[in-house]
Amino acid sequence: MIGSLLYLTASRLDICFSVGLCARYQAAPKESHMNAVKHIIKYIGGTSEYGLFYSADTNLYEETT
Repeated sequence: MIGSLLYLTASRLDICFSVGLCARYQAAPKESHMNAVKHIIKYIGGTSEYGLFYSADTNLYEETT
């Protein structure tokens, strides 16, 4: 499960800290770590429609003076 969550951190920056913290305990996980991972998965399921959207005509390199 941690591997899948680590993959998701590339596009879901809101879970980076939590997943990183859970990954530290992958060698000797306890029930509390499993509960935390399940909570992260539920969070992802509830926020799957969230995101950042940019229009095609946005000038990201606009000069300011």
